Amino acid sequence: MTIKPTHTAYIVTEPKEGSERKPQWHPVGAVWPHKNGEGFDLIIPPGLSVSGRIVCTKPKPVEPTP
Repeated sequence: MTIKPTHTAYIVTEPKEGSERKPQWHPVGAVWPHKNGEGFDLIIPPGLSVSGRIVCTKPKPVEPTP
């Protein structure tokens, strides 16, 4: 595995039907590509129970705090 993950894993919860709210994205893990380029390892921290839709995206840059 590389030192830093290439993607972040999120559980996406959809709002109730008829709601004007947007889906909520909750970070739940990190994703590293396999060396052969044909798969990924998804690492979810111990003690975290997840279910539902998991989306993996490239991490967004962290904004420096002033």
